[in-house]
Amino acid sequence: MFEVFEGKRRRLAAGWMILGIASLLTAGLLAILLVLSRTPKIQDVFPLIDFFKVALVVHVDLSVTIWFIAFAGVLWTLNGSESLMGLGYAALYVSAFGTIIIALSPFLGAWHPLMNNYVPVLDDRIFLWGVVIFFSGLTLLLLRALLCIPCCGEAKTEDRAQRYGLYVGAIIGLLAMFTLLWTYLSIPKDSNALRYYELLFWGGGHLLQMLDTAIMLTAWVWLARAAGLALKLPPKTAIILFSILLAASLYAPTIILTQQAGSWQYIHQFTELMKWGIGAPVIGFALLIMASLLKTKIEDNKSHLRAALISSMLLFGAGGAIGFMISGINVTIPAHYHGVIVGVTLSFMGLTYYLLPRFGFSEPVVKFAKIQAYIYGAGQLLHITGLAWGGGYGIQRKVTGSAQGLDTFKKAASMGLMGIGGLVAIIGGFLFLIVVLTAMRPGKKF
Repeated sequence: MFEVFEGKRRRLAAGWMILGIASLLTAGLLAILLVLSRTPKIQDVFPLIDFFKVALVVHVDLSVTIWFIAFAGVLWTLNGSESLMGLGYAALYVSAFGTIIIALSPFLGAWHPLMNNYVPVLDDRIFLWGVVIFFSGLTLLLLRALLCIPCCGEAKTEDRAQRYGLYVGAIIGLLAMFTLLWTYLSIPKDSNALRYYELLFWGGGHLLQMLDTAIMLTAWVWLARAAGLALKLPPKTAIILFSILLAASLYAPTIILTQQAGSWQYIHQFTELMKWGIGAPVIGFALLIMASLLKTKIEDNKSHLRAALISSMLLFGAGGAIGFMISGINVTIPAHYHGVIVGVTLSFMGLTYYLLPRFGFSEPVVKFAKIQAYIYGAGQLLHITGLAWGGGYGIQRKVTGSAQGLDTFKKAASMGLMGIGGLVAIIGGFLFLIVVLTAMRPGKKF
């Protein structure tokens, strides 16, 4: 298992963790507004319904893009050398500055929400500068990861295989930044705003999803070993699975160089790239870990790590399965991506519990951490079930209030289940923050 280093790396990694937790805290506050604004009966009297799309944009960017990258920063930092620490802190500070601008932008006058995929935006200079600054910090982080993570070494060691997974993630991330820049320089600037940002983030967004998957798979393996599972994962097998993910991502430059951005071929090829590039590695790791889960008795003091691992795998699997049910533009789509996104999030939550005492904080309360993982996982499972059910009746995505057209009992029931699940998940999300912030109480040192 990875050694958790002392000194400079630990302090820098703790900084990335704090950035991620702060992003989740802010996103959680916004999530309350989102769920209430789509829940039957409550939606009709909700006083800030016009704020729904603005809150949704910032919530998604904080709880997905920024939280995931911040946690990747934790793992890349812990498993790199102490070289280029100045670059590491520059990446953290630049990313944090961009995050602050994004979070505050609605209160600084940014509005005009656009619900494009992957990185939704507020079409306003303040917000967009926040995005540019954050991605600049991400680029610095990726460069340092590639320069400082020891990818080569003894091929038969466990750490070698897992570090290879992190290195693959960094390569995919840099490809995503290249794709984003190439798309920015090549797409027509006279497109309408929604179309423009949809195209801008389409290719890079798909690659970021593959980056998130690489980091999640590393977190699964680390969680399994931290929970005491007798995981039978030969290093060569892990390297092959990660290499499938890498090979798929390396096809991205071919797409952007040969297909017109926005064409059917361009959109379809990136979709297929993510679907098939992610599927095989996830299934491979999941089967090996599930076999170990069934054979290993977990100690009580590690049960919260097992709970996070099980919940993560269940949600990611459910979200992936729902992806094959998508037909048309309806709420089946958010059911799919909420499942996979929450699967990634739960793996990072579990690893946060493991890392907190190794950063010099207190041990989290195991009982509450275990309950939190199951509450959050169960709530999100109800949430995506309701969305998938409603998608079968054609309820449109990214709408709220009467625009949902809940004119039958089944439609109302599906969205009611969505609302109940969402509220349970919010409780689980805030319980995570309570457990973590309690462990990070003042007086502890990095």
